[in-house]
Amino acid sequence: MKKVIIKKQDVEEMISYAREKLPHEACGLIAGSDHGDERVIEKVYYLTNIDASNEHFSLEPKEQLQAVKDMRARGLKPIGNWHSHPESPSRPSQEDKRLAYDSKASYLILSLMEKEAVLNSFHVENGETEKESLEILNR
Repeated sequence: MKKVIIKKQDVEEMISYAREKLPHEACGLIAGSDHGDERVIEKVYYLTNIDASNEHFSLEPKEQLQAVKDMRARGLKPIGNWHSHPESPSRPSQEDKRLAYDSKASYLILSLMEKEAVLNSFHVENGETEKESLEILNR
């Protein structure tokens, strides 16, 4: 099982961005470095959800391309994506599982259904999900 490491400041910014986008799902990409069983998120990208829906998301293609170019320029590796669930738990929906094409990616899901936001990371392969260990650094 992979361990995903993210800075507390990045989590707080994701929560703030996701709340701004309510009632729709917020989404983006995550990039950083991969060290065997450990992934370090060094940059969170905030992209437009062109579906403008509270139940699913699609990343804006031009923004997605720009983010990938930025990753390359910074020497970062694409790690996966993140999105919010405004009204459901922090776990992959059936649609999330169906659309999880990259079995090497980490999928971060941020639930806003309760007062306290909940963030989890998942590995999805062939429709099967495994919760990844998520460590939030206080720096």
